[in-house]
Amino acid sequence: MIKIDKRIKGFRVDKPADVAKPAEAVLPAEAVELRKTDGKVVWITKEKLLERPEVLIGSTYKIKTPVSDHAMYVTINDIVLNEGTEHEQRRPFEVFINSKNLDHFQWIVALTRIISAVFRKGGDVTFLVEELKAVFDPRGGYWQPGGRFMPSIIAELGYVIEKHLQTIGLMPRPEMDPHRAQMIKEKKEEFEARNKQQDAFSRGHFPEGAQLCVKCSTLAVIMMDGCMTCLSCGDSKCG
Repeated sequence: MIKIDKRIKGFRVDKPADVAKPAEAVLPAEAVELRKTDGKVVWITKEKLLERPEVLIGSTYKIKTPVSDHAMYVTINDIVLNEGTEHEQRRPFEVFINSKNLDHFQWIVALTRIISAVFRKGGDVTFLVEELKAVFDPRGGYWQPGGRFMPSIIAELGYVIEKHLQTIGLMPRPEMDPHRAQMIKEKKEEFEARNKQQDAFSRGHFPEGAQLCVKCSTLAVIMMDGCMTCLSCGDSKCG
């Protein structure tokens, strides 16, 4: 800092030629490289954005949730790298989401563009799976058929991308230890045997869960056409 004790009566601006230029060697290598680009885009990696071929191969997945009346269709297109060589590999290139429900149109468009941009940039794109699966809906999630809880629609999209990446070989499929799988199988058989009815009623040829008929004493009464009907003797509560 320079302290000025006198009144300023005038000033001038130094020209660029009057200012001493720092030596090139003093600057970091990254700064020197940036100066040589003359304002051009500097990529984080050496990979450039892939150009879209005219034809791509892909797969379409259906997402049907109880929180929406209309299903969502997720299409993931892949590009084939090093085609025809021993290093041939499929990589995701773009994603499209289509649905009749327009309530989520804005975030669907934004999400597809961001995911597609990450796919085209290259590198490791598997991190998207965990990021999407960790999104929770503040209104609560829903249960899928089979007993899996899904915290949000975005999370289910993450599971779809994970399934696709496993299919094309970018992510390994989860494999259970053989000893653990055998233990689960034995426990399941033990539970089914313990809860299975072991009397004469269990050896019938009628649907599982049928009730006992008071007329013919057979486990054959089911709900049919809105009426309890026995499949053995034909007795019906509706006459």
